[in-house]
Amino acid sequence: MWTFMLLGLLCASASASAIQARSSSYSGEYGSGRGEPFSHAALQLQGPITAIRVRVDSFNIAGLQVRYGKVWSDYVGGKLGDLEEIFLHPGESVIQVSGKYKYYLRKLVFVTDKGRYLSFGKDTGTSFNAVPLHPNTVLRFISGRAGLFVNAIGLHWDNYPSNYPSY
Repeated sequence: MWTFMLLGLLCASASASAIQARSSSYSGEYGSGRGEPFSHAALQLQGPITAIRVRVDSFNIAGLQVRYGKVWSDYVGGKLGDLEEIFLHPGESVIQVSGKYKYYLRKLVFVTDKGRYLSFGKDTGTSFNAVPLHPNTVLRFISGRAGLFVNAIGLHWDNYPSNYPSY
C-alpha cells in the first residue's frame, strides 16, 4: 500500500515538474576559443540591460561593456578604435543578436522589441543569428572571451525581470 502511495507521489511530482514553463536558454558561443573568459551572470541581478558600449576598430569588435539597470559591467577587450554607446528606451529589451566573426567578433547587431537595430562593426566573416528558444524572453546577460579584442560571445535569454522598474 505504501509503495503505491509513494509511487503515485513520485509520478505526480515528476508531472508537475514537466508542466512548469521553461524560460531560460543560451545561444553561442560565437567566435574563437581564444581569450580570457568573462561572464555577466551576476550582473543580471542589477536589472535588465539598459545600455551597450562597443569599441570598434577598422576590422573587429575591440571591446564591450553592458549596463544592467544602473550598473555598468567591467569593460572587456582592447582600447583600439572608437567607442560607441547606445541606451535602450525604458522597458525596451534585446530580442535578437546577430553578427559576424573570424578570429575575433567583427560585427554585432542587437535587435530590440521596439524594432530598433543597433549595429556595430564590419560586415565580414562567418554569420550567426541568435534568438531565445522560448517565447516572450529577452537577452538577460552576456558571456564570452576577450583579450586585445572580443574573441567570442555567448547570449543568455530569460524573462524580463518583473521586479525592476522600467529604467
